[in-house]
Amino acid sequence: MTTLHVIAHSPFGDERLASCLRLLGPQDALLLCGDATYALQAGTEPFAALQAANLGERLFALAEDLQARALDSQLAKVVDYPAFVELTLHHDKVNSWL
Repeated sequence: MTTLHVIAHSPFGDERLASCLRLLGPQDALLLCGDATYALQAGTEPFAALQAANLGERLFALAEDLQARALDSQLAKVVDYPAFVELTLHHDKVNSWL
């Protein structure tokens, strides 16, 4: 069973991202949206954790949220809302890290 994990909270305020990365299965994917996109800032601890997780094609970031925060992503695949919906349909379940 595959899971799309969705994180929207800043990676600097709590341990959601670290906990999620520990629980990711080999077929699971991670979508960063909202303030979670700050994890894609190079040189930060969350960025290093994402690199170490070696998610490859399983790491996504919502384009609108990257743009709103003047961020770009060399690590995550950037997706729009229709692609977000496709991701939810591609996976067996979606886990939002509230």
